[in-house]
Amino acid sequence: MASSPKSLSPKRVMKLLKSEKNPHSALSIFDSVTRFPGYFHSPDVFHHILKRLFDPKFVAHVSRIVELIRTQKCKCPEDVALTVIKAYAKNSMPDQALDIFKRMHQIFGCEPGIRSYNSLLNAFIESNKWDEAESFFLYVETMGLSPNLQTYNILIKISCRKKQFDKANELLNWMWKQGFKPDVFSYGTLINSLAKNGHMSDALKLFNEMPERGVTPDVTCYNILMDGFFKKGDILNAKEIWERLLKDPSVYPNIPSYNIMINGLCKCGKFDESFQIWHRMKKNERGQDLFTYSTLINGLCGSGNLDGATRVYKEMAEDGLSPDVVVYNTLLNGYLREGRIKECLELWKVMGKEGCRSVVSYNVLIRGLFENKKVDDAISIWELLPEKDCCADSTTYGVLVHGLCKNGYLNKALSILEEAENGGGDLDTFAYSSMINGLCKEGRLDEVVGILDRMTKHGCKPNPHVCNAVINGFVQASKLEDALRFFGDMVSKGCSPTVVTYNTLINGLSKAERFSEAYVLVKEMLQKGWKPNLFTYTMLMKGLCQCDKLDMALNLWCQALEKGIKPDVKMHNIIIHGLCSSGKVEDALQLYSEMKQWNCVPNLVTHNTLMEGFYKVRDFAKASEIWDRILQDGLQPDIISYNITLKGLCSCHRLSDAIGFLNDAIDRGVLPTAITWNILVRAVLDNIALT
Repeated sequence: MASSPKSLSPKRVMKLLKSEKNPHSALSIFDSVTRFPGYFHSPDVFHHILKRLFDPKFVAHVSRIVELIRTQKCKCPEDVALTVIKAYAKNSMPDQALDIFKRMHQIFGCEPGIRSYNSLLNAFIESNKWDEAESFFLYVETMGLSPNLQTYNILIKISCRKKQFDKANELLNWMWKQGFKPDVFSYGTLINSLAKNGHMSDALKLFNEMPERGVTPDVTCYNILMDGFFKKGDILNAKEIWERLLKDPSVYPNIPSYNIMINGLCKCGKFDESFQIWHRMKKNERGQDLFTYSTLINGLCGSGNLDGATRVYKEMAEDGLSPDVVVYNTLLNGYLREGRIKECLELWKVMGKEGCRSVVSYNVLIRGLFENKKVDDAISIWELLPEKDCCADSTTYGVLVHGLCKNGYLNKALSILEEAENGGGDLDTFAYSSMINGLCKEGRLDEVVGILDRMTKHGCKPNPHVCNAVINGFVQASKLEDALRFFGDMVSKGCSPTVVTYNTLINGLSKAERFSEAYVLVKEMLQKGWKPNLFTYTMLMKGLCQCDKLDMALNLWCQALEKGIKPDVKMHNIIIHGLCSSGKVEDALQLYSEMKQWNCVPNLVTHNTLMEGFYKVRDFAKASEIWDRILQDGLQPDIISYNITLKGLCSCHRLSDAIGFLNDAIDRGVLPTAITWNILVRAVLDNIALT
């Protein structure tokens, strides 16, 4: 820090302050010379130090400097007071700004002009005190001051912040009539607000008006429109604005312009076009910044173009730009998603050398290794984490537990969960949810209850996803009473049932032929405002058909249609199967022919079911027609299709035709199963018995 001289003058103090680049050190110099006997600061010195206190870390010192001006009775120009008001405005301190405005003459010895009024007006806006701002404007008019262009621009900003876009537009037109000549800031403020709120047609209309009125749009106006159109998914208009920018002789694309185009095109999947913009940017010697590289790398990784992303990453180094941890993490994730483990680990080493690993990096790598079945490698990375002075967060534990459970390492997951609990680790619902899911899938339901208790003790409330997993676990294990009991306790656990909860229970009850209880749940759903969805009706129909309650299933089908449910192929297949099982194959065929009206395409299961139904009623001609439709619709018959056909042909002693179909299956690469050979052997034996 520079030392103060033996004799002082404001001129020398100003020189000292200007030579000190550090604001904190400059403030120390100011305070030091303030105590110098016989020395008084000049307005210029006060102005200089105040301009350096805009930062939130230093704004608290402003009031002290202002009080010094008052006690020293230093008569200052309005610029000094204006700087104080702006400092408070920037830090959302409108009350302090208002106090300065009111006491301007008392403190600074000057009267507030229109610039001070404008600055205070802006202070109210930046603090979202719009009503106070409008009231203050009315006060300005009573003081006999004439508002200027900046005043009206601030009023436009108020209307925009209040989303009163029509009012802002009216003010703009009024300004033209009054001869104020709105500038690029007037238009830019309104265009920006319209674009941010999705009103792109209005924003474009205003933009087009600018040259007609003699106002030249700046590059920011172009950037706002391009960004707005991309966010709306309107790539054509975004590109049109870009082309207009390139043709406009009065303005040139800047780095944000290129970044918006590259980012927007990448998000729309137009990677070739984003590369063209990239090359144009390089050709025009517009220096790419970190955001440019990061955007392109992220887009290319997202599209699976890892080679392109790697090329851009290498160009980045050649251009002297150091990748940040976000760029590294993006590439890391890209390699892992494509299963390029070797390149991923090489990049990981580079990240270590550059000191560019964060907890997010560890989370990305561990998750990716688990997804690529590299469980031992994932655990090794986890064990290295504490050595690298990096603390695991809730995501880390969630990724670990989820990955271990998904790969069948439930005991290791339980061990890590317990270790985190005992060590005060940061655990959230996802970690517990993953553990509970894993245990439920393995049928280890006795342990689930204990995990739920531990979850609550650690301040994590079970969410519907967790509760649904537990209920599904009980249903899959045929423990319906436990599932219903847990369902009854959900609300007391602070968790409300969802449609999935009801569907899971309805499915379980339907399979167990407990239809009266299933219907009670449907009624309860309706009472709670939950609408039974396609899955609800499908599960109920499936259960009814399996229990030979076809009439009830058909009645439910009609109810579903009345409720506006659009049946899918699975729902059609269930009813078609029920009809065929009851010998009502013509009704099944009629339903099959009506599938098109629901934009529902019959699949192989549909055709197999119908074909089997016709063979059962010995309508071989129609069964044969269904086989022809399978081929006509471009479906590939599977072994079930062939077994149905073989069984049907053998049932009418057409063994030679059955052998022909067997050869056809083999030619198509469909391998016979034990069921296939059993059908044919039994047919041969029956044929021998008949002869």
